[in-house]
Amino acid sequence: MTQHVRGATRLAGLVALLAAGAGSASAHVKYVTPGSDPVEVAAFLSAALIDPFNLAVLGAGGVGVAVAGAAYLRFRPLPNDVRAFRRTMASYESLLPWLLRLAVGLPLVGAGFSGYFFSPAVQSSSPVFVRLFGITVGFLLLFGFGTRLVAAVGLGTYLVGLAVEPALVLAFEYVPGFLAIALVGGGRPSADHVVASMAADDRTFYSRIDPFYRRVALPFVERTRHLEAYVPAVLRVGLGLTFVYLGVAQKLMEPGDALAVVAKYDLTAVVPVAPELWVVGAGLTEALVGVLLVAGAFTRAASAVAFLLFTTTLFGLPDDPVLAHISLFGLVSALLVTGGGPLSVDRALSDRGAGDAESDGDASGRSAGA
Repeated sequence: MTQHVRGATRLAGLVALLAAGAGSASAHVKYVTPGSDPVEVAAFLSAALIDPFNLAVLGAGGVGVAVAGAAYLRFRPLPNDVRAFRRTMASYESLLPWLLRLAVGLPLVGAGFSGYFFSPAVQSSSPVFVRLFGITVGFLLLFGFGTRLVAAVGLGTYLVGLAVEPALVLAFEYVPGFLAIALVGGGRPSADHVVASMAADDRTFYSRIDPFYRRVALPFVERTRHLEAYVPAVLRVGLGLTFVYLGVAQKLMEPGDALAVVAKYDLTAVVPVAPELWVVGAGLTEALVGVLLVAGAFTRAASAVAFLLFTTTLFGLPDDPVLAHISLFGLVSALLVTGGGPLSVDRALSDRGAGDAESDGDASGRSAGA
């Protein structure tokens, strides 16, 4: 119980950090639009929501989502398919460290070669440092060498940079990414796994000269092993608040930039609705996905929707920097593997369902015994 309390405290601290960071910059709309005339938020929302057609579409969408969720919880359709899917996803958990390393390492290498610091919106005045940092940290994560230490260095560097350059909030997904990697380590395949295997074998020459494995690595892993269970929660909160920020701060609170995107790519020709409905609908959808992720409700379904939103954005906005979003794709994919994890609505519903099943079984047993 004490471990769970400590975990909840750490998670609360992370939530506070994420919430503080999520209020100080614009999101990736700035990658594809140089700027637009400001639009007064209250007037925009009033004009968008006074239209009966817009209200009907938004209302139907909200009711549809609520009904679909309630119907799933009530009837639990296709139970065998759901169990098979969850079982398959769970079988990939041994590859989770590799997936996380790829999700963070690849875009860092790309950032290093491209000369930007975490986000394309941040071009550093020290290009040599930026290139060396991105390439070095990225490749070390890809190789899985010194993984936990490298992730900690990456996280610290990002947070220092964020304090100096608020625009780095555009790449805030690196925070849950680095934290998750620091918790799970390199996994396998990784250079760390190879080195640890040699150091653990008393018959090898390397085991006699390694100064690190038994004195530092093993004790650290043993002390922090219980925190690995909170990796899904770290990822959920980080990505969820990012989505809430994208939906609320970027679209609903900055409608001028969002309308500029709709006009630039002629999105009303794709779905023939008013630009205001495009912006409000996209903002509410992203905010809803974010809330579901933070709460850990229908986590895998929300992650699948998030993956679809990313994919649609990349195909719909051809000059959007794909490389900078690999981290988002990878972290959402990790949530498809892990599900909601602890401190989530999904876990609470699962535990309650298991308790109901046990109660039914006990009642049946007592009835049979009688």
